Amino acid sequence: MTKKDIVLRITDSTGIKQVDVKKIVQKTFDSIIESLTRNEKVELRNFGVFKIKERRARFGRNPRTGESVPVPPRKVVVFKPGLEMKQKIK
Repeated sequence: MTKKDIVLRITDSTGIKQVDVKKIVQKTFDSIIESLTRNEKVELRNFGVFKIKERRARFGRNPRTGESVPVPPRKVVVFKPGLEMKQKIK
């Protein structure tokens, strides 16, 4: 499913103009991204939680040469589904 599919479903079920729904959906995603860049947890009840997790530095391997390569620490976004989502997906 794409962002456009989400916009079309909301438009069909609410009757709100597609342009307006697209702005709202984009603003929602922008707000989530802004919060994550400030290292804040985003909790959407019955949906799930987005948060930033820091991966530690490690040594990887170059698949072509086989040589050991240092991989620096970095931050990644993780998602933990909410209880309602878990129950519906089973």
